Amino acid sequence: MAELFIGLMSGTSLDGVDGVLADFSDGKISVQGYAAAPFPVALRAELMALNTPGDNELHRAALAGNGLARAYAGVVQQLLEDAGVAAQAVEAIGAHGQTVRHRPGEFDDVGYTLQINNPSLLAELTGIPVVADFRSRDLAAGGQGAPLVPGFHHALFARRDRAVAVLNIGGISNLSLLPAGEGTVLGFDCGPGNALIDHWCQTYHGQPYDAGGQWAASGRVLPELLARLLAEPYFSKSPPKSTGRDLFNPDWLAACLGTSAADPADVQATLTELTAKACAEHLERHGPDSQLLVVCGGGALNSHLLSRLRALLPAVEVVSSAERGLPPQEVEAAAFAWLARCTLRGTPGNLASVTGARGARVLGAIYPA
Repeated sequence: MAELFIGLMSGTSLDGVDGVLADFSDGKISVQGYAAAPFPVALRAELMALNTPGDNELHRAALAGNGLARAYAGVVQQLLEDAGVAAQAVEAIGAHGQTVRHRPGEFDDVGYTLQINNPSLLAELTGIPVVADFRSRDLAAGGQGAPLVPGFHHALFARRDRAVAVLNIGGISNLSLLPAGEGTVLGFDCGPGNALIDHWCQTYHGQPYDAGGQWAASGRVLPELLARLLAEPYFSKSPPKSTGRDLFNPDWLAACLGTSAADPADVQATLTELTAKACAEHLERHGPDSQLLVVCGGGALNSHLLSRLRALLPAVEVVSSAERGLPPQEVEAAAFAWLARCTLRGTPGNLASVTGARGARVLGAIYPA
């Protein structure tokens, strides 16, 4: 009998919503459908603006949550129609929401993480129970609240015969280290993924992203700028650690650029190299036994970025997750379907070895249909 869950993901890249319909029957993970939709222009702009302090934030965030729930509901409807599945056949939707602040452990030793969302409205619009607010329980238990996907990566990609690493390159890049056999799973955020690359491309080309990394490939890496970027203390910090646009944002980039009049293509090449080098150095430092690197997220579609990872990691087989059974844009959405299932089954969704929490915790809040 089918055991159906829907997972929704809108990450720090802010490019839109990815959704999957997943079947977990017989202990397996099988994606039955995929749908995606870009954010309406005004909603994307508002979600981006809410990443930094501004006027009337509470009011604006509440309305943005309503808009996000409607965007999510549209993707859910598309998934159900494409698969010919009734809403009543789906046990729950895992809806992470849109992270606009992530400050774990700061200010009062607990800190906070804030995801814009309206799961109650999503449950009303779809007629399906919704699981949301996955990160806050891990923070309450002393953890980073992120990344939460290494447990799913382990279930999907781990092998008994070789150590595997999974690199998700969204707006921020995160790495899961999966040992051969029964060892301890590790994971953390490496730093910027597509966030700065996309910002620079939008600024100079009016395009949301650098398709295939072609613009970056046309430029040359600026060694002095790359060194300034890599001097950021976050990169040398030991795990557990997580980050976001609170740190890696246009203001941070502007401070690193200073008053230099570099060619924009060269800056794009350098930003792409920053992402590749930060990810490669984190893998070499914390997962030196990894023989296979599975790349997912939007960054897996950037062929220039993948070529740089391969050049920086000559002893590691670097592949897209599509070569391991799940297209790059579907992996993180499937992870939140898996996390929603964990919540409903009363199973912990975090890994204390990843987040630094005091122990395993059942994550998320349930909003009945």
